[in-house]
Amino acid sequence: MRKYLHFIANCQSIEELWDAHTAKMAGYGFDRLLYGFTHYRTSASLGDSEDFIVLTNHSKEYRDVFIGQGLYEHAPMVRWALDHDGVGSWGMLRQMLDTKTMTADEKKVFEFNHKMGVVAGYTISFKAVSARSKGAIALTAKPGLTQADADAIWARHGDDIHLINIMAHLKILTLPHSGPNRSLTKRQREALEWVGDGKTMQDIAVLMGLTSATVEKHLRLAREALSVETTAQAVLKAAFANQMFILDR
Repeated sequence: MRKYLHFIANCQSIEELWDAHTAKMAGYGFDRLLYGFTHYRTSASLGDSEDFIVLTNHSKEYRDVFIGQGLYEHAPMVRWALDHDGVGSWGMLRQMLDTKTMTADEKKVFEFNHKMGVVAGYTISFKAVSARSKGAIALTAKPGLTQADADAIWARHGDDIHLINIMAHLKILTLPHSGPNRSLTKRQREALEWVGDGKTMQDIAVLMGLTSATVEKHLRLAREALSVETTAQAVLKAAFANQMFILDR
């Protein structure tokens, strides 16, 4: 355990961490994972889906519906995660069915998951770091395992699994990431970094060895890439995504 936690702490990319994490969880009997995090939660929304951090090894068929078609918005365990911190057994889904407290939309998600073999598992909801942030991970048990089997695994290894996932989550929050259309070029990052340091346009032009017009072009393209209107918003969003002051590898 100590060796693996050291490995997580020293991962240099989300890809490296995620490959190791999925393999580690599969060793415990949870072979399909879905991790999500947002900095842009409000009382009515989780924000633009392109700004989410979403990591999963579920099939494309599953992702296209559950994520692509927004089914996650009505998933009972997602709603549970938004209102709670800690660990939730999917056994509560059967209780919701039995007590007829599952809504029609939630039942649709439940039925889709069963059709796709997502029938047993656990959800971990991580303690929020701000009022607008939330992260959680769903651990799906291997095909053939029942919820009783998953509960037995958790009774034996749950504390370790919980700790490993907390450490992976905290590490993910420190690593650079971007959505499919949110990545910045080196020059765009550099211009935003100087803005974040409080430099004027003229200062940045001298520091970067460019004209003021070229600097403004880089900042405009950064705003477009991040889908924001102001440079201040671009600095904040790039900082949230850990895309500023990063080491080139």
